[in-house]
Amino acid sequence: MTLVRVIARPMIASSFVFSGVDRLRAAGATAPQLKPVLAGVTKVVPSAAAITGNEKLVGQVLGATQVGAALLLGIGRFSRVAALLLTVTATVNALVDYRSADSATKEGKKARRTQLLKNLSLIGAVLLAAVDTNGRPGLAWRAEHLAMDAKKNATGLGKDARKQLKKADKAVRKTAADVVGS
Repeated sequence: MTLVRVIARPMIASSFVFSGVDRLRAAGATAPQLKPVLAGVTKVVPSAAAITGNEKLVGQVLGATQVGAALLLGIGRFSRVAALLLTVTATVNALVDYRSADSATKEGKKARRTQLLKNLSLIGAVLLAAVDTNGRPGLAWRAEHLAMDAKKNATGLGKDARKQLKKADKAVRKTAADVVGS
């Protein structure tokens, strides 16, 4: 792990640890703030009504998820999965903060905008952490190189086998492109 990762991951994680602990401590107070966001989720996914109906429990789960994922990101274990979990929780937090912030006064609007930009910056940071392979090749790269190696080794095969190999190569490249997003 490079020095930048050793320093940056705990720095990103620290904000989420404190935010998660605060959410766990004040789950009852944050439940009313979660209600409008969870109502929107229920409209989109009606089958989630059983879960979204208990705002306090959702607040506790979000807080615990933030603390656990932030600790994993901070120590560098399962950091990509942890960063994805933090992306989800940070997005929910950004929505809740934005909807519940005071927008009646000029100062309130400014504070609301500042908080939104801070949350978006944190989301961007954990998204970068989610795609960071820590210097090791990702699954898409490995799959593509496996296909190229198999293609090189198959030069002595018959015509039908080469056709099947070309089809497999196309499928692997398409899947790799879908995973990478290019």
